[in-house]
Amino acid sequence: MSEFPGTAVDLQTALRTGGISARETAEHFLGRIAERPDLGAFVTVTAEQALAEASAADARFAALTPEERAVPGALPALHGLPIAHKDLVEVAGAPTTRGTAALPAAVAEHDHTGVAVLRAAGTVSLGKTQVPELGLNAYSENLVAAPARNPFDPERTPGGSSGGSAASVAAGLLPVAPGSDGGGSIRIPALACGLIGLKPGLGTVPTDVIGGPLDDFGAPKLVVSGPLARTVEDAALLLDAMTGSPTPALAAVREAEGLTGLRIGMSAASPFEAAHPTPISAEARAAYEAAAAGLAAHGHHVEQASIAYDPRYTEVFTSCWMAGLSLIELTPEAEARLTPFTRVFRERAIATPRETHLRAAEELRGIAAGLRAEWGRYDVVLTPGLAALPPRIGAFAELDADADYRAQCEWTPFTSMVNVSGLPAIAVPMLDAPNPDGAGRLPMGAQLIGRPGSEPLLLQLAAQLTAA
Repeated sequence: MSEFPGTAVDLQTALRTGGISARETAEHFLGRIAERPDLGAFVTVTAEQALAEASAADARFAALTPEERAVPGALPALHGLPIAHKDLVEVAGAPTTRGTAALPAAVAEHDHTGVAVLRAAGTVSLGKTQVPELGLNAYSENLVAAPARNPFDPERTPGGSSGGSAASVAAGLLPVAPGSDGGGSIRIPALACGLIGLKPGLGTVPTDVIGGPLDDFGAPKLVVSGPLARTVEDAALLLDAMTGSPTPALAAVREAEGLTGLRIGMSAASPFEAAHPTPISAEARAAYEAAAAGLAAHGHHVEQASIAYDPRYTEVFTSCWMAGLSLIELTPEAEARLTPFTRVFRERAIATPRETHLRAAEELRGIAAGLRAEWGRYDVVLTPGLAALPPRIGAFAELDADADYRAQCEWTPFTSMVNVSGLPAIAVPMLDAPNPDGAGRLPMGAQLIGRPGSEPLLLQLAAQLTAA
């Protein structure tokens, strides 16, 4: 091809029609990865395995006649499309570090269920991307590999925990990438890197197993999987593959222009405000207001919303967020290899009586119900995205554990509450702000929170906002 397809949707079409081979595609993106080691986006690149998978995909394609290829289901939905997975999940044939030096990085024998679904959909994995230790933080720095860096300014963080994946997509090292989100881990990096980042509602992606450490205490399930992409159509394409749906989200996006008349409540309030200030920068407020104006211009009824948040949110969420660390068994030697942040919060979680963990989990379930009731008065709720521009690499980690955690909450005051609620939300880039360091511009965006099952609707609104 004279010009490589610029979107995942166009690339998917070229792969499925024979305009480009899976191996050519894998070689292209492996070349892009090799050109940008400075971004620290990848922990492991599985080039040999990826090329073998791509060649196998080409062989399957060649075995079909043109007529057979046109039959629905003859080729998998994402035939030959390269992706990569966060280094928190198992990918057969690749080591899994989970971002920590405290646990062995064993080579996985089997795929995680979410990885297996995307492999069955035809994707080719190019490797594992950088994450914070155990996926805990809003920045992707650990003691295992170099920090992930923001392509718009490599001195700044791309966010976390899907930071390596977001940096890869934003820099063109991948066409799209799956992420996971337990407190903002898709939306934070999407906002920091100028991407579309969709956090589906709980249960939307079938492979988001309802289970895990927090369930031992009865807390709401927080972590779900979703897409990171440069365009709304690309995000919808990957979401459909992750959910096993053939076309619904992508089809909805292509009909977005007809959507109008929604009641949208806008609020810059945060549940963290009861514990400490959550100031919003001028850049963040400008992106938020641009989103409100854009939605109003499409005929939606945008109004200021008075949202009441439970004043105990910070204490209860923090307790539940860290509770699972008490269940990780480590030798003293292994514990010494944890980051200071993880070590401090793990020690506190272990010292907390089980009854206290159970009580916090029950309180968080009540807070979740309150959030759903508050936001349910509107079709969609609009909030700012991040509260400020992405901080510099090391800015969080150089603080003590408590100051680090508070700084993360102040930077991301609008994300974790959505995980607690179990509802879907989408991060949408709105504008480019001047970099105060003088190096180019930095993306800023906004967040939309929907009702249960509203992922296609949120994608439609994102399409309206990014149409220009």
